[in-house]
Amino acid sequence: MPGRRVRINGAMSDTQLAAAAIRWYDENARDLPWREPGVGAWAILVSEIMLQQTPVARVLPAWRDWLARWPTPAALAADTPAEAIRMWGRLGYPRRALRLHECAVALVRRHGGEVPADLDQLLALPGVGSYTARAVAAFAFGQRHPVVDTNVRRLVARAVSGEPDAGPATRPADLVATEALLPAEPGTAARASAAFMELGALICTARSPRCADCPLASRCAWRASGRPAPPGPTRRPQRYAGTDRQVRGRLLAVLRESTGPVPRQRLDLVWADDAQRTRALAGLVADGLVEPVGQSYVLAGDRRPANP
Repeated sequence: MPGRRVRINGAMSDTQLAAAAIRWYDENARDLPWREPGVGAWAILVSEIMLQQTPVARVLPAWRDWLARWPTPAALAADTPAEAIRMWGRLGYPRRALRLHECAVALVRRHGGEVPADLDQLLALPGVGSYTARAVAAFAFGQRHPVVDTNVRRLVARAVSGEPDAGPATRPADLVATEALLPAEPGTAARASAAFMELGALICTARSPRCADCPLASRCAWRASGRPAPPGPTRRPQRYAGTDRQVRGRLLAVLRESTGPVPRQRLDLVWADDAQRTRALAGLVADGLVEPVGQSYVLAGDRRPANP
């Protein structure tokens, strides 16, 4: 199959790289429910949003519960934002639940309750960024788009450029470099995108890459150059204990479990540091996750009656 050429430890075609990745993927990919044949675009969209910064093991039960309750965008759009936040539970970054609800409303209003296949229409949806839009277009509709997350960026930086790391944020150059590796046939390109992601997640990891198990090892520019370490200090994982994120999580937990408005005095018991607690609560309000009701607070759009 003819294709563009990219330089990897000499010269290597995009078809060769993608073919090696796909062969490995066919034998080693994790058995995940959103990858099963016949899974719809809405289910794939939900999975992609849930998987952002969240491990697969935590997403699996939440994804199943979410789709059992809201199998279509219309079902979610008919419910309140508060119920979406409640259902999100402890997945983290709860604004994703709010954006997913806004997305469902937009799908009903703009697209008759269906997830569109057009990339520009996907990009125009609330809460759907460059990565998510391309992932849905590729994995739900079999289109040829570069699907670039942290794992893919690292894989391409190592295999193609010989760099140990791709840097802290996605750049336009990352999309160009990844697209150059995709086969011309859309369905095969979509499968290659899935394979690159899985390789980055399971084999070409940030801290302990398993080069001996990698199907691209013999052609990897980074491995050929001796696997140089990244320049500068290694980025450490963000701590959670004691941060505003932890305080926000505790406040939301109380509000999720409540059947009505929660008095400020009850929320004051969540965290001893008054300034930090006040700041975290104000942040939840500013983010649209929580609404003040007099001297009490509720989840956004909560229509449930107050406790008697």
